Amino acid sequence: MSFQQGLSGLNATSKNLEVIGNNIANANTFGSKVARAEFSDMYASAMNGAGANSIGIGVSLSAVSQQFTQGNIVTTSNPLDLAINGAGFFQVSDGKNPTMYSRNGQFKIDREGYVVNGQGDRLMGYAADSAGTILPGQASALQVPTAGITPSATSKITLEMNLDSRAAVTLPAASPLIDLSDPTTYNNATSLTVYDAKGQDVALTYYFQKAATDQWNVYITANGTPLATDASGNPAASTQITFPSNGGTPIAPAGAVALDIPASTNSAGAATLAITGVALNVSGATQYGAQFGVTDLSQNGYAPGQLVGIQFEANGVLTARYSNGQSKPAGQVEVATFRNPQGLQPMGGNAWARTFATGDPIVGVPGDGNLGALQSGALEESNVDLTAELVNMITAQRVYQANAQTIKTQDQVLQTLVNLR
Repeated sequence: MSFQQGLSGLNATSKNLEVIGNNIANANTFGSKVARAEFSDMYASAMNGAGANSIGIGVSLSAVSQQFTQGNIVTTSNPLDLAINGAGFFQVSDGKNPTMYSRNGQFKIDREGYVVNGQGDRLMGYAADSAGTILPGQASALQVPTAGITPSATSKITLEMNLDSRAAVTLPAASPLIDLSDPTTYNNATSLTVYDAKGQDVALTYYFQKAATDQWNVYITANGTPLATDASGNPAASTQITFPSNGGTPIAPAGAVALDIPASTNSAGAATLAITGVALNVSGATQYGAQFGVTDLSQNGYAPGQLVGIQFEANGVLTARYSNGQSKPAGQVEVATFRNPQGLQPMGGNAWARTFATGDPIVGVPGDGNLGALQSGALEESNVDLTAELVNMITAQRVYQANAQTIKTQDQVLQTLVNLR
């Protein structure tokens, strides 16, 4: 027996206790991964071989490897908190040094609108153009837009309803063919708000008049101004719907009807702009023996809006929400994985750096291939098993004491030899 075995055991066990202590210290660190001390025995070698009776000269610390198993995911109230459920790492960069990789999804917005972590490193992903189209390619720092969304004039209107086939004909025998202030000259009415190029609201009102069996006239006004008039200036039908005998899909009009909405004055007294070429689709209308009812009345225009919030989708898309009810993508998170994640080098700050041992990063969007899905408003806890670490610490303490005992025993043996007469 020599002091070498006991000394190496003390050193190795001391390193093991340090690893266990670091694991315990990071038990509450989001995205942290448990480390494991791995040891190897040591033997002295000779030119002629050690033979079958060789005795080891101790132990050495061969590696400290991190275990990239999935940690528990806990929900939070912060929409910028992100967790990867599965394989993959967030890519963060300070813009100067090489890209770092992290599992800690505690992000926030800095003064310039970039999505950053606690160290100020920016989250990397794909940008989006002004229309909200994601532009895949080289990843760049994700930035939340600060400007509002511009208005969009209405270009399509969809009208889905049922006109009561049991209703009486209300078409007057003489001109004017309709009196908008006299409900007896039409059967039903409904309204819809559309928007001009400035995003100003225009109130469209639709009047449905049964002209004959299976035939209905549709009159439309914009802020009270008829869209169409006859030679005398009286309201004229903007379109006529003709149904088959079974009351199903209309025979006419075939396709969308083009409407030109004139300039008018809205309820606030503002002058609205003319809207030309609006496509009115009434193919979803029916004429059955049931009460009049509108099941869908929609249009594709909207007023201007300001940014009111953001959220991340499961596929990593960063969606910006606006005060006018619209939303559009502002970017998409790109995540990376490695063939050998244990080759990553810990750099502190909940981040790792790639090395030659990891291989090249395999990048993509969350949910693609073997990449995990993204969960917004959640964080991944450390995968440290505190109970197991405490037990390991007790075991390491006993091993340390046993190695110290071998040194003490060797000292006593040497003392006995020195005292020989």
